[in-house]
Amino acid sequence: MIGRRYARLSCILLAWTIGFAAWGADTVPLIPRDVLFSNPDRANVQVSPDGAWLSHLAPVEGVLNVWVGPVDEPEAAKPVTEDRNRGIRIYFWAYTNAHILYLQDKGGDENWHVYAVDIETRQTRDLTPLEGVRAEIKAVSHKFPNEILIGLNDRDPQYHDVYRLDIATGERTLVQENTQFRSFIIDDDYAIRFGARMTEDGGRELLRPVREEWVSFLTIGPEDSLTTYVEGFDKAGKRLYLSDSRGRNTAAFVTLDLDSGAKTLVAEDAKSDVAGAMLHPTENTVQAVAFEYKRKTWTALDPKVGADLEVLRGVAEGDAQIVDRTLDDAHWVVAYIPDDGPVRYYYYDRATQKARYLFSNRRSLEGLPLAKMRPVVIPSRDGLELVSYLTLPLGADPDGDARPSEPLPMVLLVHGGPWARADWGYNPTHQWLANRGYAVLDVNFRGSTGFGKAFTNAGNLEWGAKMQDDLTDAVRWAEAERIADPARVGILGGSYGGYAVLAGLTFTPKVFACGVDIVGPSNLLTLLESVPPYWAPAIALFTTRVGDHRTEEGRAFLEKRSPLNYVDRIERPLLIGQGANDPRVKQAEADQIVKAMQQKSIPVTYVLFPDEGHGFARPENRLSFDAVAESFLAQHLGGRYEPVGDDFQDASITIPAGAEDIAGIGEALVQPG
Repeated sequence: MIGRRYARLSCILLAWTIGFAAWGADTVPLIPRDVLFSNPDRANVQVSPDGAWLSHLAPVEGVLNVWVGPVDEPEAAKPVTEDRNRGIRIYFWAYTNAHILYLQDKGGDENWHVYAVDIETRQTRDLTPLEGVRAEIKAVSHKFPNEILIGLNDRDPQYHDVYRLDIATGERTLVQENTQFRSFIIDDDYAIRFGARMTEDGGRELLRPVREEWVSFLTIGPEDSLTTYVEGFDKAGKRLYLSDSRGRNTAAFVTLDLDSGAKTLVAEDAKSDVAGAMLHPTENTVQAVAFEYKRKTWTALDPKVGADLEVLRGVAEGDAQIVDRTLDDAHWVVAYIPDDGPVRYYYYDRATQKARYLFSNRRSLEGLPLAKMRPVVIPSRDGLELVSYLTLPLGADPDGDARPSEPLPMVLLVHGGPWARADWGYNPTHQWLANRGYAVLDVNFRGSTGFGKAFTNAGNLEWGAKMQDDLTDAVRWAEAERIADPARVGILGGSYGGYAVLAGLTFTPKVFACGVDIVGPSNLLTLLESVPPYWAPAIALFTTRVGDHRTEEGRAFLEKRSPLNYVDRIERPLLIGQGANDPRVKQAEADQIVKAMQQKSIPVTYVLFPDEGHGFARPENRLSFDAVAESFLAQHLGGRYEPVGDDFQDASITIPAGAEDIAGIGEALVQPG
């Protein structure tokens, strides 16, 4: 894969020497898809708690594995894991300093197993060898380096019991049987301090164990349930750290005295919720708090940390993020995230205030013609501020005013969740589409998180309605600003974003010229009736904010908001991508809308991966789907495209319907090899 990537890059090296500023949008070299979407060179960089080792993810024969090397010689790193299938994405150091712990599922089914690998012997042990069971990491603590707390739903698929697990032997001991809680809040002493459960109205209740009984401690109303949560404890365990929106709009960082109930404000922002907090690894003091409106900013509460953050601001371009720290907090791994280049990693010594460059995550991005991402605030029709991110093709905006010289074909991106947000920084999808000649607009519609509870709650029961109106308003804004050509606007999204694609093509059939739906639900009723059993304790989140499938009135409401029931309105081309093992949005969600469209002789292209779940984890599969999507968008919006080439190679791609509707795809599918 690496060799092929650099061979394909060589064809545009000469063009790079011209200088990007002189190019028009049509003369910018085409960046190969595999440069943008194949495995990174290095990612998820971490340091061992004692500061002796650096680790990162990197491919071994095209599959992501964990590599470990001396902290002073990172180039000497060697792989310590041996995954040969999906690749490892979730890992961390055990406090033994001798073990890497990682999670892995099978084919995207999200039934995670916990694995431990000895970095010296490279022996790997499956610590949770149970089929059809989902394991979760519940707590890790420096006070118990040889043990972790895990959750297993082997007794009851809805609830995870808590076990103490020995990393070296795999021996586990039951700590807490769970018959009612969605989650537990655990301190560094491995004491279960609270159990959290949802209330019928979509709120949340914290209960504390008192003499073998669970006693209510704190009730969080439904209006605050997505914006109020526990951040941790102080060292003595007597004060609770909270992101708290109760009695206010944006979530502030507060402390709560567990004896007196007194609440103390620590940090707040008028426009955004708490977006992160730095706590000392062992002292648990609050060092800094982050907020994010258009871009993330940190407020230092510890003067020494403030001085370090000030130094780090001058080290490299991009937003500095402290991604890992040694247990003594003497050394930090810092990632610099730009919007138009690779992430660059540094190792920072706090005593000397010196940052040592390590490496970037993708060498192949160095010097490429990448575009800038611009934050823009778009007004909704009822006066909300929709914080959005606009990326224009390089050369399309010669005067730098974030407006192209002439209207462009545009792709509207819709994030998943929907209780999440789009943010600023390098985004391969933005770069891919902008390089192909599209304006790219990424919108934080109502219901997104991070902008205060009023904005989040404005999305309640508004799937396919006001949430969709926000997307339409963003398109109309882009058209009015002469960013988008009204005849050439596409919509692309995954999960909730996939639902929004289907809603866009059914509820507003003339707004979009085409749509790309990735693992999106087509029927909200069947979606809620088929959630994984371990989501059942949180079902009130969905019934309150999406619709209640348990009542006759609620079922009728959900049917009304389901694109499946309006397929006869679809006028524009649709591409659907789905993983057969998706536990959240089942394959049936894609199957049923494809079948309904076929019955009405409405063209649809359906791409199905038998070894994927909620999204496409294997880079070979991601590349193959993007090759289809790129040809699809070019055919219907008129952008540039890279031929499929060998991007179907080693992918599990199947196209049960509509391959013949996209030029070149049917032929590529049947090519040998």
